[in-house]
Amino acid sequence: MARNRRQQADYVRPVRRILVGLLVFVLLALFLLWRIDSPRVERFRAALVDRVVPNFEWALVPVTAAAGMIGDFRSYQQIYQQNQELRRELQRLKSWKEAAVQLEQQNAKLLALNSVRLDPKLTSVSGVVLADSGSPFRQSVLLNVGRRDGIKDGWATMDGIGLVGRISGVGKNSSRVILLTDSNSRIPVTIQPSGQRALLVGDNSARPPIEFLEKPEQVNPGDQIVTSGDGRVFPAGVLVGQVAKGTDKRLRAQLAADYERLDFLRVLRNLTSEVITDPGALLVAPPAQDNLTGAANDG
Repeated sequence: MARNRRQQADYVRPVRRILVGLLVFVLLALFLLWRIDSPRVERFRAALVDRVVPNFEWALVPVTAAAGMIGDFRSYQQIYQQNQELRRELQRLKSWKEAAVQLEQQNAKLLALNSVRLDPKLTSVSGVVLADSGSPFRQSVLLNVGRRDGIKDGWATMDGIGLVGRISGVGKNSSRVILLTDSNSRIPVTIQPSGQRALLVGDNSARPPIEFLEKPEQVNPGDQIVTSGDGRVFPAGVLVGQVAKGTDKRLRAQLAADYERLDFLRVLRNLTSEVITDPGALLVAPPAQDNLTGAANDG
């Protein structure tokens, strides 16, 4: 077996050498033929090209396809780079748009704060919202105005459109605002045009319910809600929102203030309001026992 392999190798090696030599000879002959500058040789070269090259069109197909693929790939690279540049430009435009929208909203709120018409006896102090409570059980915000600005407990706060809440807790440089949606909030309101008096009770939802209506049948969704001024804590006639019917069939308030974007608030100086000596009473109703004792004493 080993001898047969050796004999086959001895036979293939000379044949390979002969074929390589013939190939080299043909290539040298073609080279010399293409280098000879003679009219007869030129005619021979032209005839050879006309006869041989058309028969090799099948061999040029892959080359042409490869050249086309390379060109398409370069075009794809250019398109991809342009696409990436457009994406970056779109991101920059989106950031600019977001900044423009925020500035537009702030500008609109500031303009609204300057143009809302209220009782001329009421002056106001505008403050910036510093932070919110971040708790589902306590909804309030912190303002950068306080005792140094003359802020007092119980004063109403508004955004550019409607009532937001009231002051409950005043520091030297800041104050806490309890929102209308807070579960401790109780605001006396009037439903227009029926004139029905009611109480807006916060329940930590976006649309607080309207309670203690004497004649609910006279109130319809879309009616306007304003503060009634009862108790002389809040000024009368401040816009709160509109009546809406909730999924639980209860009458609720669709608040006019934009609670999603509380950036600036206006504190109404109600100098004729009732003086608050116990800020905690704004949040917690007096005990029923005290009420009964007071009624007995009056009797």
